[in-house]
Amino acid sequence: MSIMKAFELVRTRVIYSDVAFAELVLWRLPAPLAGSVHSFKYRLAYVVRGICVLRYDNEAGKGDHRHYGGEESVYAFAGPDKLIAAFQSDIARWNRENSDS
Repeated sequence: MSIMKAFELVRTRVIYSDVAFAELVLWRLPAPLAGSVHSFKYRLAYVVRGICVLRYDNEAGKGDHRHYGGEESVYAFAGPDKLIAAFQSDIARWNRENSDS
């Protein structure tokens, strides 16, 4: 009997400017985390001037959620591609709303 291990799908850092970057980490798991109904573990963060201003993650027991502008809200995970698209859209929104970054 073989045991499926976690498989790292993405681990990258995208530099947006000399003061802003995004870090994306995404794993496929053998089974869902507590609080999730899918088999992915992820952490996507946008950091500006050393402060994480946007984050999507699904820590065990807490489920899928998003941090934006000091607020935390539930995120409806619909697959890795849609997760990354939503994250990129929120980065663009944050940059528009905070154009001094």
